[in-house]
Amino acid sequence: MLFLPGCEPNQPLAALIPFDDDTLERIDAVIRFWRSWNGRAPLADTRMTEQQRRRLKLMMQAADGRADGATYREIAIGLFGSERVASEPWKTSSLRDRIIGLVRGGIAMIGGGYRRFLHHRRRS
Repeated sequence: MLFLPGCEPNQPLAALIPFDDDTLERIDAVIRFWRSWNGRAPLADTRMTEQQRRRLKLMMQAADGRADGATYREIAIGLFGSERVASEPWKTSSLRDRIIGLVRGGIAMIGGGYRRFLHHRRRS
């Protein structure tokens, strides 16, 4: 939070919102801030679906595992359990392909791709 010189934290605040392609996201952010500031419950975040949240979590865990030196197989065991990994030959497993995709997706997110989740999907 930024207070300009002469502002008092217990006085009313103002938000300056530029009118651009991100105006709706900015308004949502101000509403979330206001609710938090006033001790109100947060609104549901509609920028991501529950499925997208689960996938994002898996991507981050997979990328972290890879960054720590884990093999794809070790990551798969950590995320889905050894029984699931052992249920089919690893080299031709669809799970192996999924893990590789999760790692790649996680690395892309770390590289800045997460920003696309911060915006609401808009109809053209």
